[in-house]
Amino acid sequence: MSEELAFVDSHVHYWDRPHPTLNWVWLADDFVHPQLGDTRLLKDLKRYAPEEYMADIEGSNVTKCVHVQAAIGSEDPVEETKWLSELADRTGWPHGITGDARLQNPDVEATLERHCEYPLMRGIRDFAMGDYLTDPDFHRGYALLEKYNLVYDLDCTWEDMGKAGALAKKFPGITMILDHAGFPQARDDDYFANWRKGMAQIAEAPNVVIKISGLGMGEQIVGSNWTTESIRAWVLGCIEAFGVERSFFGTNWPVDKMYSDYPTLIMAYREIIADFSLDERRAMLSENAERVYNI
Repeated sequence: MSEELAFVDSHVHYWDRPHPTLNWVWLADDFVHPQLGDTRLLKDLKRYAPEEYMADIEGSNVTKCVHVQAAIGSEDPVEETKWLSELADRTGWPHGITGDARLQNPDVEATLERHCEYPLMRGIRDFAMGDYLTDPDFHRGYALLEKYNLVYDLDCTWEDMGKAGALAKKFPGITMILDHAGFPQARDDDYFANWRKGMAQIAEAPNVVIKISGLGMGEQIVGSNWTTESIRAWVLGCIEAFGVERSFFGTNWPVDKMYSDYPTLIMAYREIIADFSLDERRAMLSENAERVYNI
């Protein structure tokens, strides 16, 4: 049964506030999220670290997780990788780290070198400035990821998927991970059609993979609560665009804790892909993420 298959969570966030060297500006009391608005539940969680995560995942057969850049606003992004590595040494979680770096900075290679001093370092996510997907300075920094054997986690909506696909094709030796199912921010038919076109476009680059995660955020943006049926078309649309071999899941936990408990989300994923073969389900629930992040 699919319920018994291992699940690798490819998108989690930890924090422990206040911290002497780290800052999470998006959790500050006066910060208003540009898409999600009120995130009081998260702000009231002063600590969310492996112990809290392990309590949430109990019974869901989660075997590994990847932590994705969260301490945004910290003076030195490598401090987050150091902190996460210390957590992993103590608890065994996380199993891989996607860190933070400003790829447009001329001295970014020094940051990448320092990140890679930590064995769990696997990739970079950069909330870069401006039209960065076409910026030569960003391309220069992005090119360094191949040298350091790092993947790239991309936050990108359908409007920019053509540019993202072109970037991926320019650097075929770098795996690009499209986060949060392309972060769909509306639920009408026109948006869905445009999203499908964008997904097909970026999927033309064979080195791009899709992370099916964070769909609760889109529901919050339009003022609704997700259900298995409300996310089904988006999940299956991702798999249709990228194929089973380039699709895997994440939870965006604990951000998506605002919308459900952890077992409910995992069971929804399992139910939606229940008609796939055992090997296909195993690939999407664990093996593809393990391969992409080398964990």
